[in-house]
Amino acid sequence: MSTALKSAESVRTAPIVAVGLIGGYVTARETGIRPLGGVVLGAAGLYAGRTWLARRGPATAAVLGAAYVLGFGLSHPLAKKIGSWPAVLTVTAAAAGASAVLSDAAYGEWEPTAS
Repeated sequence: MSTALKSAESVRTAPIVAVGLIGGYVTARETGIRPLGGVVLGAAGLYAGRTWLARRGPATAAVLGAAYVLGFGLSHPLAKKIGSWPAVLTVTAAAAGASAVLSDAAYGEWEPTAS
């Protein structure tokens, strides 16, 4: 069993984004320690960010990083309108979707299914 990180180019980022946003929320909620949720959010963001930078360069990495952080920030006021879980799931869908399209699809790791 290796303890080394996968190469940046081989990481699928949409699931990492989902883990960061949903996992950060669940960690903060269940432990009652909000900074601990921030650790989960930050770690996932950094892990996805290294892939965005390696694959797509600084401009796309900045856009996807902003979508991730903005999603976290917007989930709070959105939660007041639609509830916590719907807000977290909504911003996660948006940020993970952007990551799938702008990063993962560019490497053939994600394709929309045709109906």
